[in-house]
Amino acid sequence: MFDEAPAKRPLTPLQLRGKVLADRLRAKGTERGKVEIAGGPRIGVALGGGSARGLTHIPYIEAMDELGLRPAVISGTSIGALIGAGWAAGMTGKELREHSIEVLGTMRAIAAKLWAHQVRGIGGLLKNGISMQLDAGSMVDAFTPSGFPDEFKDLKIPLHVVATDFQSWHQVVFNSGALRPAIAGSIAIPSLFRPVVHGHHVLVDGGVVNPLPLDQADIDTDFLIGIDVVGDPSIALTKTDHKALDLWFGSAQIMMHALTAHMMAAYPPDIYIRPHVANFGAMEFWRVREILIHCEPEKDRFKRLLAHKVEAYIQGKVQPVGSESA
Repeated sequence: MFDEAPAKRPLTPLQLRGKVLADRLRAKGTERGKVEIAGGPRIGVALGGGSARGLTHIPYIEAMDELGLRPAVISGTSIGALIGAGWAAGMTGKELREHSIEVLGTMRAIAAKLWAHQVRGIGGLLKNGISMQLDAGSMVDAFTPSGFPDEFKDLKIPLHVVATDFQSWHQVVFNSGALRPAIAGSIAIPSLFRPVVHGHHVLVDGGVVNPLPLDQADIDTDFLIGIDVVGDPSIALTKTDHKALDLWFGSAQIMMHALTAHMMAAYPPDIYIRPHVANFGAMEFWRVREILIHCEPEKDRFKRLLAHKVEAYIQGKVQPVGSESA
């Protein structure tokens, strides 16, 4: 004799709206033989840099998953490039969340990863000595899942990774060839990481020139989303006892904020998100659970806004079936 299956929980209004939206998109993709919109409008997403605060990208990726939406183009700077690469490789927001908690959830887990990949045993320590600078390539290897793609061509979504050429003072954009060294160059925060030599460039963090790469996500898309995770000055307004590291990262935030303002003027996004993450230190990756929980209300707001934008696209861009002229 079988037990009666437990009753399913009713969907919340927002979940129901997401399901209806996803069903409508699938239906439109099936109905419209002459308009290629299968999966919905072409969405470009720019994922900004912000060190540990960049973990807040994950709830927004989950939101798009829950609405049945997939970007046509992803661009990323620094941690935005790292998380964007996982997304482009086919990882869902939920998988990104689970992996981040697994590798960053405790100081012990982070330390083990750093030791294993930075030193690579006693032989590495004897060969390289003790360096105050980390190797960005080793960090990419340490914190990406097994089976992570080696080449841009192996990604499922086009990805544009932004880094800075330290010698020419210009932005460098990678969208083909080897993936890992491009990400390593993009995350190579000056002083904390050694510069990455790749493709005839000496690379440092992409946030030095382009912290929110809207220009790279605005490529043949219907609308543009920018997720800015640099933070805001709210916590610092009343604080006076800043530590040296706080001053260094805080000054970098000010610079990145100014650069983003110029980028937004040139490439105004249809949706601009800047979560309030000032409570989290730039290097406090071990607070991953708190960071993700903190952004849940913002995630719901983003879902409502994005659903509205997509519904407007469907109504304004797709003609009723049978209305085409012969």
